[in-house]
Amino acid sequence: MNHPPLADTLCWHSRKAANLPRSLAATLASAAASLLLTLGLLAPSAARAVDGCLVLLCFAAPSWKSVPQCVPPIRKVLRDLARGKAFPTCGMSGAGNSARHVWARAPGNCPPQYTRVHESESGPIYTCDYTGAITVTIDGKPFTRTWWDMGGDTVTDFSPVAKSQLGTWDAQYDNDHATWLRSRP
Repeated sequence: MNHPPLADTLCWHSRKAANLPRSLAATLASAAASLLLTLGLLAPSAARAVDGCLVLLCFAAPSWKSVPQCVPPIRKVLRDLARGKAFPTCGMSGAGNSARHVWARAPGNCPPQYTRVHESESGPIYTCDYTGAITVTIDGKPFTRTWWDMGGDTVTDFSPVAKSQLGTWDAQYDNDHATWLRSRP
C-alpha cells in the first residue's frame, strides 16, 4: 500500500485532525521528518530509539492506530515500556507540550471501569486492567491519557479540550465508562 510521506501525514494529522497549534504542528512535523531522515541515514540496524516527538503527535491523535506511520513507533514504545525502558522525550515540542508515562496503580491511578476488586482474607486487593498511562499535554492543558497493557492494548481518555478540538475520536474509553456506570447498583 502506498502511504503519503511522513511529514505530510504529520502536518495533516496535527493540523486538520488534531487542530494543534500551527507552531507546534510545524515544529514537530519538521523535527520528526528531519530526525527520521537522519536516523535512516546514520543507523544501519533496525534497533533504533523511538522518536519522542513522533510519539507525542501519535498519542495526541484521534486514533493512533488509524495513522500508518504511528503504528510501528507506538508499538515499539509500548514494548519498551513493558521491558522497563524509559519513555522517550521530545526536546523540540515547545513550552507546555509534553508526553509522560506513569505506572497504573489501582484504585488511585486506574480508571474505575478498569479497576478490579478481589476479596481476600486480609481485605480487598485492587488490580488494574492496564499497566501504565501516557499523558499528553498540549499548550499546558491535559489532552489525552492513553492506558496500555503488557499485550500492547490501549484505550485513550480524551480531555474535554481534546474533544472540542478533534471533533471525532476513538470513543472506547467513554463507552467502557458508560457501561461501567450502568452496571453499578
